[in-house]
Amino acid sequence: MSIPLEDNFEDIIGKAQRGLSLNSEMLAAQAGISPEELEALRAGTVDETSARLVAATLGLHAESLLALGRHQWQPNPVSLDGLLVFNTAWRDMTVNAAIVFDPASKHAAIIDTGADAAPIIAAVATHGLTPSLILITHTHPDHIAALPALRDAYPDAKVFVGHGELFKDAHPVSPGHVFSLGAVSVEIRETSGHAVCGMTYLFHGLASPVACVGDALFAGSMGGGMVSWTRALETNRKELFSLQDHTVVVPGHGPLTTIGEEKAHNPFYPEFKSPN
Repeated sequence: MSIPLEDNFEDIIGKAQRGLSLNSEMLAAQAGISPEELEALRAGTVDETSARLVAATLGLHAESLLALGRHQWQPNPVSLDGLLVFNTAWRDMTVNAAIVFDPASKHAAIIDTGADAAPIIAAVATHGLTPSLILITHTHPDHIAALPALRDAYPDAKVFVGHGELFKDAHPVSPGHVFSLGAVSVEIRETSGHAVCGMTYLFHGLASPVACVGDALFAGSMGGGMVSWTRALETNRKELFSLQDHTVVVPGHGPLTTIGEEKAHNPFYPEFKSPN
C-alpha cells in the first residue's frame, strides 16, 4: 500500500507560519524577502534562496524542506508482522487506522477507526484476530468516524481515549498505563498540542517497536498546533524523538515512517540533523 506524503513543501511553510502566529507581511519582512517571493513559496515554487531565508525564520531545517519541495525524499516502505494499516477516504483526504496484534495469541488492538470499518472487520476475520482494545489517539471526527460500526462488531472490546478528553462510553487512559496483548505490551505516552489530549500508543514485543501517534507526527511533517504549537513540538521531542530510531511510526495521515527517518528528514526538528 503506497500512501502519499500528507504535507508538501508549501503545507510545511504554512503550518510553521501559523504556529508562530506570523502573517505574511511579518514573515516576509523577518526573512528579508519580498511579499511576492513569499507568496511564490506558499504557492509551491521552490526557490532555494528565499526558501532558505524563510526556513531560518521559521526554525525549519532548510535542506529537508528543499528535499521535500524537490520530491527527493519518501520514507522507506515498512512491513512488520503484527501490524496492519488501513487508509480510507475522508472528505477530500485520507485517514489511517491500524491493528496491532500478537502473532502467536492473535490478541489485537484497533487504533483509531478511519472513515470505514469494513477493511478492519475483514482483516480481523482473515487473520483470526480477537480485538480486545479500541485505542483512540484523539477524538477529531476523521479518527473516530467508524467507531459505532466497530463497537457493534466487537462489543467486548473496551474503548480508551486520552484522560483529558470527554468522550461518551469510553475509558480514560493516562501516560504510564500499560496494556497487554499476549506477548505484546502497549505503553501510553501523551503527545498533545494538535489535540487537547493526544495519545501515542507504543507497542513492544514485535520485531520493531510501533508508535501509533495520531496527528502528532507525520512522515516529513506534523499535525498543526490546533491547541498549542509550542506544546506540539515539545511533546514530540520528549515523547517521540526519544524513542529508538527503528521504532515504526504509524501516523494518522500519510505513509508509515520511522523515528530515525524523521530525525534525518523532518524539517520541523533541525536539532536532530547532521551538520552540513
